[in-house]
Amino acid sequence: MAKIAIVTDSNSGITQAQASEMGMYVLPMPFTINGKNYFEDINLTQEKFYGMLTDGAAISTSQPTPDSVLSLWDDLLKTHDEIVHIPMSSGLSGSCQSAMMLAQDYDGKVQVVNNQRISVTQRHSALDAKLLAEKGMNALQIKEFLEADKFNSSIYIMLDTLFYLKKGGRITPAAAAIGTMLRLKPVLTIQGEKLDAFAKARTTSQGKNIMINAIKNDVENRFGGFKKEPNIWLQIAYTHDRDAALEYKKEIQELFPDYEIHIDPLSLSVACHIGPGALAFACCKKIEV
Repeated sequence: MAKIAIVTDSNSGITQAQASEMGMYVLPMPFTINGKNYFEDINLTQEKFYGMLTDGAAISTSQPTPDSVLSLWDDLLKTHDEIVHIPMSSGLSGSCQSAMMLAQDYDGKVQVVNNQRISVTQRHSALDAKLLAEKGMNALQIKEFLEADKFNSSIYIMLDTLFYLKKGGRITPAAAAIGTMLRLKPVLTIQGEKLDAFAKARTTSQGKNIMINAIKNDVENRFGGFKKEPNIWLQIAYTHDRDAALEYKKEIQELFPDYEIHIDPLSLSVACHIGPGALAFACCKKIEV
């Protein structure tokens, strides 16, 4: 059986320490903040990032350099036969397309998965890849499996502020002003390639209920319904406010007492565009192998 290395990036929420424990490898995403280069979970912690974000720092994201990707792959192929590389959604970053181009020079030993996931759903793709490798699949088979499974997940994100969407030019100043005046809490979704508007809530409580009902609807109508034997992974993600995420977990756990709920911070690559105080609810259908 081939020895396969599972690689993802820090958008998955998997830290360097967790990756080491799980037997995976995480490529840190690069940031430029006030003209200085940083790498997520290397010299840029969550607290440091949010401190600079709220202080008004000039923050931009970029994809990993070809050299950093190739260096990691070359090192791994000294001890592994093949690599499965799972970057963030191709609709949110050019890092997936870049990795696919770089992989062309590796004669099939590196398979890049374009399954359009981010944050906690991307994390589960990495966990699924590890399971599939343990079941004896080769890298190409794992890639094909994960890409066929890509729409068996959902993620909904409620924003606390429109300031960062306006700052990044993703909504007009007028729309931001109206939304702020009305105290709207936009709920966004990632289904496939893009981050899209889903609903508008007047209160945090309403927004949380919108996300719960959206996940319920997806599970019932797309993923075969909730079972007594848990068949769905449920996940919460957040930006900066872990206490709010833990409170939301209590509410969701009461509705789904038989289901384990995983919590992780949202990727900083997403957080820089939506700001602190965001809350997300996600699910992934458990794979059958």
